Amino acid sequence: MSCLHKRPKRTQSEERAFQEKMSKVAQENGKRLGLEGDEDLKFLLAGSNLVKIRSNSWKKHRFYKLQEDCKTLWHDSNKTFNKNPTFSIDNIESVRKGRQSEGLKKHTEPGEEDQCFSIIFKDRKKNLDLMAPSKEEADQWVKGLEKIINSISNLNRQQESEHWIINCMRKADKNKDNMMTLKELKHFLRDINVEVNDAYAEEIFKKCDTSNSGTLEGSEIKHFYDLLTHREEIDVIYGKYAQTEGQMSSRDLLNFLLNEQRESVTVDDAHKLIDKYEVDETAKQKKHMTKDGFLMYLHNEEGSIFHPAHKNVYQDMNQPLNHYYISSSHNTYLMEDQLKGPSSTEAYIKALMKSCRCVELDCWDGANGEPVIYHGYTLTSKVLFRDVIQAIKDYAFKTSDYPVILSLENHCSVEQQKLMAHYLISILGDALVTKPLGNTMPTKFPSPEELRGKFLIKGKRLNKLDTSFTNNNTLEADTVSEEDEAADCKENGQKPKSKKSKIKLAKELSDLVIYCKSVHFSGFEHAKENQAFYDMSSFKESKAFNLAETSGTAFIHHNMDKLSRIYPAGSRTDSSNYNPVPMWNVGCQIVALNFQTPHKEMHLNQGRFLPNGFCGYILKPEFQRSLSSQFDPISLTQGPWLKRKTFHIMVISAQQLPKINKDKEKSIVDPLVRVEIYGVPADNASKETRYILNNGFNPMWNEKFQFDINVPELAMVRFVVEDYDTASQNDLVGHYCLPLTSIQNGYRHVPLLTKRGAVICSAGLFVHLMLMDAQ
Repeated sequence: MSCLHKRPKRTQSEERAFQEKMSKVAQENGKRLGLEGDEDLKFLLAGSNLVKIRSNSWKKHRFYKLQEDCKTLWHDSNKTFNKNPTFSIDNIESVRKGRQSEGLKKHTEPGEEDQCFSIIFKDRKKNLDLMAPSKEEADQWVKGLEKIINSISNLNRQQESEHWIINCMRKADKNKDNMMTLKELKHFLRDINVEVNDAYAEEIFKKCDTSNSGTLEGSEIKHFYDLLTHREEIDVIYGKYAQTEGQMSSRDLLNFLLNEQRESVTVDDAHKLIDKYEVDETAKQKKHMTKDGFLMYLHNEEGSIFHPAHKNVYQDMNQPLNHYYISSSHNTYLMEDQLKGPSSTEAYIKALMKSCRCVELDCWDGANGEPVIYHGYTLTSKVLFRDVIQAIKDYAFKTSDYPVILSLENHCSVEQQKLMAHYLISILGDALVTKPLGNTMPTKFPSPEELRGKFLIKGKRLNKLDTSFTNNNTLEADTVSEEDEAADCKENGQKPKSKKSKIKLAKELSDLVIYCKSVHFSGFEHAKENQAFYDMSSFKESKAFNLAETSGTAFIHHNMDKLSRIYPAGSRTDSSNYNPVPMWNVGCQIVALNFQTPHKEMHLNQGRFLPNGFCGYILKPEFQRSLSSQFDPISLTQGPWLKRKTFHIMVISAQQLPKINKDKEKSIVDPLVRVEIYGVPADNASKETRYILNNGFNPMWNEKFQFDINVPELAMVRFVVEDYDTASQNDLVGHYCLPLTSIQNGYRHVPLLTKRGAVICSAGLFVHLMLMDAQ
């Protein structure tokens, strides 16, 4: 007996009515996205045939169309058990026009460039490479998808929430009759991550079914939606301040902003918020804010934990380069682990699009005289050096204009090094820094501002920088000691060799190293007396951590005029990461992490570089830049860094947490929240709430925590939401991290991110924060 049941076929009139209904649903959703009547949206809803490309021999015709929720793409599939061949637009990172992926470059012809496009996903899912029948269709697909992605990302959290809940309701409406039975209601509640007993589900159902028809429809569904999304905690806060005819007058709102949010604002600012967020025109004319308007305000950037003034570049970008923390990647070419994972230009693109400003290139001799990049002495695949440089040029400055450092680990023969130099000069052109800025020998680094849109090469150099101002430099090639990291890598049993191994260096490549000359570290005193500002050392994590613990102040002073690069130990074959915070505490700038490994350490990195326009550069605190500073993060003596604060946090509630086991229909999250502080050792702390059984939709904790902070300028706060499990390790539901100096006080919403750092639409925490001077 077949277990595959097909829906009974509709009659022609039923099909017509159904299609009209679906068209209305699509119109409503298009309107919600601000794309009502948009031609590109209509084109995507109608769908078209595209060719899906996986290899030279695997090119299949598939019909793709946007579903009525305007958030899901459907395609036909030949797989028998692929019941749901769809993917969400929320999961798309970007859409690339042309042959801009490795797959399309390999498996299509240059003449097909205009018909090609790629969909790049946020998670580890492979790119979707597609070819349209014509340039016009390809353009319309790219334009239409980009419009929807932008519209979704511009929804505020309340609109996202509404969009998500309404579409979950539609999914639960199995027979698409725009009515909800009790059975469908129970399905829907499980879908949105809330487990209710049958008696409670029936109670809600009866309360809403005013027509006693046994189904909910129209205004009854609206009533059910209002009951479901009602937030008791907002009632309490709003009720306390709504002192004028049951609403908040501009004066009431001002009181709330001053007393609760601790903002320096005037009644004019209150008027602006009412104009911006109030949904009721009558209230707006009276300069009043209703509860709906208040919720709208709380869901937007003014109500976010992250200070809106820090969203753009707000720091001084004219300090020397070494005065900044620089977002940096290790083994950038790897998509997975460092023993057998694939190397790819895609890994560079992903890192650069996340504002990484220092990428690593392990360069080796390749076949046909062409240098390649891969993790030497391992089974990782190889990628051409020239392809990597082209990808870097194309994507380096799409997220940030500030300089990108190419950290070369050079294992190549002189001939292939000359070719590397040729590619760097010919591909990067004027953007490559090939001589010091200005006409005289510099004594310090230029600033990120002066180096906007520029590339710097980090590597070995045959001579001192001042020879670039004279013409008496006749060396063609010479031997230099191998890069510290290369020697370490061999030391780790991959290929034993003397630590002081030498390589021959081509003058052409050497001459491109201007501000970042790699030198061996022989102690802080030696560096101070013998090394120029542009001489920089790379430290293996164990050595760097030891120096930070035993000579913190000396390390900080070393970093006041030089750059330091820290890299993970070669023994981390799974490409795991060390904790970057102790390295930032001693002023290290290039704290390189495996960007492809999305764990806590990368979450901290994402949080550290979130402010200042997410540009990849963060100005270090004054006490890490001032020569008179005696700051040591381990032994906290008196000084300008000690600004003791008390940090009060109340974790109030969460909204619409995602299901962890989507495959298990009955699996409901049991959420708990942990608040973690990272900074100097004295500030590190962690506290967590109790877990709440079977409710990921609107759990409420109302739990208070207090943290004592000594050095707030180095402290970071991380919120972690987990699904509690008695038998095994808790699963991560979402997280969010940011510097303490970028938080807003008061009642705030905290967005939540996936393990890989993408925003979870509609999910979030609601908290109350107060950072105060310690008594």
